[in-house]
Amino acid sequence: MEAEPPLYPVAGAAGPQGDEDRLGVPDGPEAPLDELVGAYPNYNEEEEERRYYRRKRLGVVKNVLAASAGGMLTYGVYLGLLQMQLILHYDETYREVKYGNMGLPDIDSKMLMGINVTPIAALLYTPVLIRFFGTKWMMFLAVGIYALFVSTNYWERYYTLVPSAVALGMAIVPLWASMGNYITRMSQKYYEYSHYKEQDEQGPQQRPPRGSHAPYLLVFQAIFYSFFHLSFACAQLPMIYFLNYYLYDLNHTLFNVHSCGTKSHGILTGFNKTVLRTLPRSRNLIVVESVLMAVAFSAMLLVLGLCGAAYRPTEEIDLRSVGWGNIFQLPFKHVRDFRLRHLVPFFIYSGFEVLFACTGFALGYGVCSMGLERLAYLLIAYSLGASAASFLGLLGLWLPRSVPLVAGAGLHLLLTLSLFVWAPMPRVLHHSWILYAVAALWGVGSALNKTGLSTLLGILYEDKERQDFIFTIYHWWQAVAIFAVYLGSGLPMKAKLAVLLVTLVAAAASYLWMEQKLQQGLVPRQPRIPKPQHKVRGYRYLEEDNSDESDVDGGGEQGQGDCAEEEAPQAGALGAEAAGPCRKPCPYEQALGGDGPEER
Repeated sequence: MEAEPPLYPVAGAAGPQGDEDRLGVPDGPEAPLDELVGAYPNYNEEEEERRYYRRKRLGVVKNVLAASAGGMLTYGVYLGLLQMQLILHYDETYREVKYGNMGLPDIDSKMLMGINVTPIAALLYTPVLIRFFGTKWMMFLAVGIYALFVSTNYWERYYTLVPSAVALGMAIVPLWASMGNYITRMSQKYYEYSHYKEQDEQGPQQRPPRGSHAPYLLVFQAIFYSFFHLSFACAQLPMIYFLNYYLYDLNHTLFNVHSCGTKSHGILTGFNKTVLRTLPRSRNLIVVESVLMAVAFSAMLLVLGLCGAAYRPTEEIDLRSVGWGNIFQLPFKHVRDFRLRHLVPFFIYSGFEVLFACTGFALGYGVCSMGLERLAYLLIAYSLGASAASFLGLLGLWLPRSVPLVAGAGLHLLLTLSLFVWAPMPRVLHHSWILYAVAALWGVGSALNKTGLSTLLGILYEDKERQDFIFTIYHWWQAVAIFAVYLGSGLPMKAKLAVLLVTLVAAAASYLWMEQKLQQGLVPRQPRIPKPQHKVRGYRYLEEDNSDESDVDGGGEQGQGDCAEEEAPQAGALGAEAAGPCRKPCPYEQALGGDGPEER
């Protein structure tokens, strides 16, 4: 086969007519300089533009995959380490032989308190941190704090575990709020790079049509949550390949357990205090923790090296320039929006159901009847079901957006009612397939819930000036729900199921009421985002127009009109010298004699 000719000829190469072209100008090294460095004669600007934006779109996909993989590795390492350490510290023999009278149960309770209580204050500082560091760097910093928590488990003492747990609790809401904001921004960027011709026709100051990025947002959120739910399966690898070899079987650990499921009280009442047949060697524990630390460090490198910025540098400056006091207040001011108020029950239920799957169901139904050695496989069933079902969120491309959320809520409603009347027998394995099926179906409902909520927030609040506030509110309510579950861990199983059921029904009813209000044309009240106030007079802001279209309510056009009124009487006299009518003279103008707008 003949090779395809290159797109552009090599400069200086001899043409088909020999050493001279049709005009008689020599080619090769003796060609004139203009012929060598000039534009290519067959340069295709449209083709180059198409290739440029295709690379941009591939870069966005790379950002989404890197952020998703980084979140999966980070959360998987955290859950796996926490699960392994709590099981080891639960064993009486391990505590007495390894640590004596150090008080590991007390340290563990304070560590869990730091992880669950600290996020309650996250609403006060999360938007400030995201605006100060930027979305990408906030993700990197939070992943680094997760890695710090992993590293402190090399030396398990009060002064290492508890402070790192408090730091981890402070990073939970900023990490997942910045992740949600990042995925939403990537979908908007992908739309811009896919419809660049329309953007050129409309002009840089024109916003794209509302909801135009929704299809890309559905795809990216499905990818992100498919990775995220795989973290529950990754967290079970230390259990499967290391800890299971040291565990007693169910006949020993469940010897004094007499009731499971809906008849149980608290967390595994009667569970044996010794769960380890032999104690793992310190060398093996160090190897496992080193592997987890390496994975956490890899997650940091993924976020640092492969995740691009969510905003342009000028956009980052504008987002910070609204004032730190306004940034602090705006999450609270968004409460006036009825859409957020109607979604709060769903936010709370989203926190309830994940923790119920990992603790209430997995321990009260799974471990209580099948033993601790099968906990990992139960959570893997939940993880794989949720990861596969995350792509069911793509049904929103063809169905109304309420279908995934309502379907997930309906599935959880059926499962909760079934768990209300089911009490499996301890140490009985013939119904284990039912537990695995319930875990997988619960994962399907969780995936529809998480994917639907994040997509809905990205569609309702697509202004880039609000997204970090909205996702902060969402994940803060999730943290409040997890804290409530932590406080009520000793309640009977029927009480936990009743709270879960009431919250689910209230969430579904409130969401449908919100959709009805929107269909009736009720306009939500949104707090006004202040106009950026730049304190520096750099070259970027000498122009009277803003750095980007960050004024939703048209404040920029009004300000430009006021300036135009002042400029009108002077337009004929000054002409091109009036570079900026509403600014102070720059140092160069002051040096020339101070002929800025104020002295004219």
